[in-house]
Amino acid sequence: MSTAYGVTELGQTTAPRMRVSSFFEKYWGAFQERRSRQRLLATLSCLSDRELMDIGTTRGEIDYVASNRSIDPRFSE
Repeated sequence: MSTAYGVTELGQTTAPRMRVSSFFEKYWGAFQERRSRQRLLATLSCLSDRELMDIGTTRGEIDYVASNRSIDPRFSE
């Protein structure tokens, strides 16, 4: 009888741990995404205006490009 109780108790404690784990995974993913965005922003900011023109963007679009990496500003009409 105590074995069944132990299994039931284990099942009840697993769900909160999964939620906590899921929270940290989401937090870690968001943290990594922000760091990646900051590195891209720093890299683009170091380029000259001529280099930015070569890749098809302007200094005013750096924030937009860093925040929306999946969207290509050259083709938005």
